[in-house]
Amino acid sequence: MINHPAGPPAHPQVDLDEGTPPLPGRSLIPLPARRRSRLRSRPRLARLTVLLAAFVCAACGLVYELELVALDDYLLGDTVTQTSVVLSVMVFAMGLGSLLAKRLTRRPATAFALVECALALSGGLSVLALYSCWAWIGRYQAAMVGLTCLIGILIGAEIPLLMTLIQRIRREDAGRAVADLFAADYVGALIGGLAFPFLILPRLGPGDGALLTGAVNAVAGAAVVLWLFREEPAPRIRRLLWGGCTLVLAVLAAAAAGSDSIERAARHALYGDQVRYATRSRYQEIVLTGPADGPLRLYLDGRLAVCGPDEYRGSEALVHPALAAGSDARILLLGGGDGLALREVLRHRGVRSVRLVDADPTLPRLAGTDPGLAALNGHSLDDSRVRTTAADPMAWLRGAPAEEYDVVLADLPAPSDGGPVKFHSQEFYGLAARLLAPGGRIAVRGGEGGEGGGGGLWRIESGLRAAGLRTTPYAVQDSATAACRPGPPDSTQDFVLAAATPPPLTLGPDAPPPRALTPDALRSSSARLTALRPPRPPAPLTLLGPR
Repeated sequence: MINHPAGPPAHPQVDLDEGTPPLPGRSLIPLPARRRSRLRSRPRLARLTVLLAAFVCAACGLVYELELVALDDYLLGDTVTQTSVVLSVMVFAMGLGSLLAKRLTRRPATAFALVECALALSGGLSVLALYSCWAWIGRYQAAMVGLTCLIGILIGAEIPLLMTLIQRIRREDAGRAVADLFAADYVGALIGGLAFPFLILPRLGPGDGALLTGAVNAVAGAAVVLWLFREEPAPRIRRLLWGGCTLVLAVLAAAAAGSDSIERAARHALYGDQVRYATRSRYQEIVLTGPADGPLRLYLDGRLAVCGPDEYRGSEALVHPALAAGSDARILLLGGGDGLALREVLRHRGVRSVRLVDADPTLPRLAGTDPGLAALNGHSLDDSRVRTTAADPMAWLRGAPAEEYDVVLADLPAPSDGGPVKFHSQEFYGLAARLLAPGGRIAVRGGEGGEGGGGGLWRIESGLRAAGLRTTPYAVQDSATAACRPGPPDSTQDFVLAAATPPPLTLGPDAPPPRALTPDALRSSSARLTALRPPRPPAPLTLLGPR
């Protein structure tokens, strides 16, 4: 048993400004007697107000983090790497901010107001600033790390200052004060984390969402504390702080009014003057350029995905060999929301039904309504045989209805072309193989580049083989974007055809002859790739394996 000494408790509940000193170090600047009486008259309301400010500031801080992660994913891809960089830099900077905040606790209300104004400005403008940097300057990664560090330092300074403000209202046991403060902080983070994907991102997008969050941060953080502790700063300083808070709100409002102009100018700098459609959906940025009667270019998250004069090369190579070796009545197309691979599928007279599964409903909608893109895909999305489902392909495969398909086409970018690993993992291919009818085939994009795709093709092939399928690699000469972005003269697009038995490479008689394929060219490319296959194929990509 521990014996406690008799006497008063170690931390009596006494107003700090009545004379009880704070922790050793610099003393708090005492409040005027009139303000102390106001705080004592309603200490619970004042304390609740500070906790509410902590709640709102925590929600805003987490939204800033998620905005940066989402923007990195849009612009750079590689979600795991970008998320790791943002979160690790942010957490480190928050620790640094907590240390720096120790020098600001003499005037906690004034310091907190300054911190929140700076945080509202830097966090609110972060998305527009980084997007502009990516479009015009090009040093996006360094700017992202620097801005993340600044925001993290400001977020880290909040808790020490809020703790000082709570203790200024009423001296109490440190453990209880910390528990209440962190409870408000964590609940605020929960609300901010849920609001971002379900409310802010789909309704406002990253840019306007960050600006609105900055405005809320300035009002709930700086303004509330300045009102509650309005006697701490001298009158001249108080007027400057209120003016600064008003200026921050004005800057954010001006940025919101001009955000569309900034985005249009940045897109013109990136894609030229003939931007005919641009939007940022929940899943990706979609930009369509080119004249109505000329060659079109489709960019997805800044990556050139479709170049009108050459798009048929990849679409034909993915579809026609897979639909030539057996029954092709029921087709499952994973991805391909632009309708180009679907156009090739519908050229086969034996096709009775096609299920197209694409995560982003915006792209199929654009492909069906834009005159130029709809003409390029042959108005394939309007065909009565086509059923379109807006769902993540892997999630859809997990819960797919009990239905068999003669052909599964994975029109998804390979990891070497910026595609996510999960769409080329062993687990993904295993789920797809479950839906194959007897004699069914799977065709997969293996990526662009030299033959063999720098090793990525063989990892994709290993994943298909691990799913119990036999494979045949093949290639088509030239990139699908060569006319818009010339590449090496020996560039190819690689593919893999898989089935329960070794699938032959041929072309079916029930479709018009493709422009870029012949049976002899297919078999010749397959022989070259087979000769390049490593004696010990690499391990397949898996969801939990190394990248």
